[in-house]
Amino acid sequence: MGAASGTANAESLSAAAIRTYPIAPGVSVNVRSGPGTHYSVVRTLPEGSSVPINCQCPGDTISGYYGTTDIWDNIANGQFVSDAYVKTGSDGYVAGRCA
Repeated sequence: MGAASGTANAESLSAAAIRTYPIAPGVSVNVRSGPGTHYSVVRTLPEGSSVPINCQCPGDTISGYYGTTDIWDNIANGQFVSDAYVKTGSDGYVAGRCA
């Protein structure tokens, strides 16, 4: 019984792990304070980075490595990147809308 319980707990923990998505290869991506290019750059993600997507919202339309979109991904409090540079495997929303 004890071993089975330990396995179930380990599976629950891995299922709760935060999923991350890779940014486009060969580029560094500006992280902005809001969903658009008129927002200030708060940092830059280096090549090879992966990001969590907490929520997504519409913003400026951007053409990037993965096409043209107006979806912006919230990767941390007050930090957004254009979904045109994040490999989500979808042209649409993959997370809930930001409040």
